[in-house]
Amino acid sequence: MEENMAGWDLQPDSALYSLYRYWAHGGPGMIITGNVMIDRTAMTGPGGVVMEPDTSLIAFEKWAKVMKSGGAKALMQLNHPGRQMPSQFGRTALAPSAIALKLGRYSKKFARPVAMSCEQIHRVTHQFAMAAKRAKDAGFDGVQIHAAHGYLLSQFLSPLSNQREDEWGGSLQNRARFLINVVCQVRALCGNDFIVSVKLNSADFQRGGFSDDDAVEVVSKLSKLNVDFIELSGGNYESPAMQGTGDMSSALKPEAYFMAFAARIAQHSDVPVMTTGGITQLKTAEQVLEAGYDFVGIASALAFTPDLVKKWQQNPDYAGVKPHCDWQDKTLASLVKMAKVRRQLRRLGNDFTTMHNPTALWSLFLDVIHKRKMMKLYRAYCVEQTSTEKQETHSEQPEKATRYVSSHVVSGVPSRDL
Repeated sequence: MEENMAGWDLQPDSALYSLYRYWAHGGPGMIITGNVMIDRTAMTGPGGVVMEPDTSLIAFEKWAKVMKSGGAKALMQLNHPGRQMPSQFGRTALAPSAIALKLGRYSKKFARPVAMSCEQIHRVTHQFAMAAKRAKDAGFDGVQIHAAHGYLLSQFLSPLSNQREDEWGGSLQNRARFLINVVCQVRALCGNDFIVSVKLNSADFQRGGFSDDDAVEVVSKLSKLNVDFIELSGGNYESPAMQGTGDMSSALKPEAYFMAFAARIAQHSDVPVMTTGGITQLKTAEQVLEAGYDFVGIASALAFTPDLVKKWQQNPDYAGVKPHCDWQDKTLASLVKMAKVRRQLRRLGNDFTTMHNPTALWSLFLDVIHKRKMMKLYRAYCVEQTSTEKQETHSEQPEKATRYVSSHVVSGVPSRDL
């Protein structure tokens, strides 16, 4: 889940500490963060946490300790939005090909994509690896590389969004090259004592998109790369199957949406597999494990009931809450569901109790207001960073100029000639 709750400096602060403390003591065996972006110029939304090579680790060290305070493993999810970056950031979006999102009247809400150069692909690969190394330095037990839900790595895997004719497009082997390179560099930089996971679509649930046959082949490739586990999900912004809706959604299960699709994929994997998608009941979690999966992934239900696992231990019949919206506009309904979830995350971050049945319109309104506030903070931070970087650049004088200035300083005070 994407919290949109970072501090003014794009780092975790008290709100995120409070939120994750509820989960840490709610009974999970492992906690995976929401999106942590590898580049502050490429964001999935305002208020996102960013991990860059020069980012201070103090806040991240505390975040990791909070997450592990109840005994769970702590993983940082690393992501790059690609073309799924809101246009309000005022930036051009990097993508495999210059193909914009097709969301009807909502398409203009997203930045114009441009096809990445080979140099840009290698730079982003390095950014993923460096962010993983920084996560390890901060005390996290591992990272999850987000290659699902239509974000950048997922865009390269899909023949709909990747129509390149070089070594990064065409065949599935070429389309998977970016992801494979990222995994290899992360493992090489972080060593074997660090958990490396990949979040992958079992399918995009779009005709002509990344299919379950493609997923089988990619999982087979990942199995040879010392990956610790693979999470199988599905969908993207154009077809939000991860919320149980979108194209071909009739093929999804009411809970554990992707279990049937992922079962076939898991059979071809020597790596432990996790599946997720709308799980709210213990009996569903048990069915997932009985089907041969190694992990059960739960997200939205833990936003409404952060101690859901403990409640199951006390009452196996306890049913969690799943966000719901029956509006006819499927894109808007998807936004409402996410707004309801984020509303609960903010309440937990402020140490308020959650609401099991928040209203759709008010949740959407509050989400818009919150995002506007976070966007103002983001822009102010970027202006400040740009100003600081310019000052640092201007302060770096050539050696000859430094000697000249030094010769014109008397008792620490420059002469009028300067």
